[in-house]
Amino acid sequence: MKLSSSQLRIWCRTIHRDLSFFFSGMVLIYAISGLVMNHRDAINPHYSVSLTEMQMDNLPPQAEFNRAKVEELMHKAGVSEAYTKHYFPKPGHLKVFLKGGSSLQANIVTGHVVYESLARRPLISTMTTLHYNPGKWWTWFGDAFALSLVIITLTGIFMLKGKKGLWGRGGIELLVGMLIPVLLILFIK
Repeated sequence: MKLSSSQLRIWCRTIHRDLSFFFSGMVLIYAISGLVMNHRDAINPHYSVSLTEMQMDNLPPQAEFNRAKVEELMHKAGVSEAYTKHYFPKPGHLKVFLKGGSSLQANIVTGHVVYESLARRPLISTMTTLHYNPGKWWTWFGDAFALSLVIITLTGIFMLKGKKGLWGRGGIELLVGMLIPVLLILFIK
């Protein structure tokens, strides 16, 4: 059975529409998390980090710090995360690791204390994790998504005819859109 060009365009439009609707959620997930990942120097996609600095008096000497003294310091600093462990990376500087990735640092000589609180970004973090292929099930879905993007692109190219189609403005836009990444690959190393 041979398809006419108008029948081919109808099939392209149908396939293009249905796959676009089906995978629109994935396109949004990849677009939003991709923007966040592109700006990792300005925003941590997995955690929100906040620093609280404070001054404390009468901290015990380094030799007296045990878990009980560290937990007492944590209580004074208003830290609610659970203690994991502590050590002194250099004399007079205490570092406390807390459950969930937060930390507390104290200069026991000057009394300067810094609490670094990490809070997981629930939505963005999960969306970003999908870029790293979290499991075999995701490989199958990701492959189907990638193949569908190829199909969506090809059906989109052949949907329109005339001045707005492949042999008109659409073709020029296609070439320019392909040329930009090629030039960036060649000139940015």
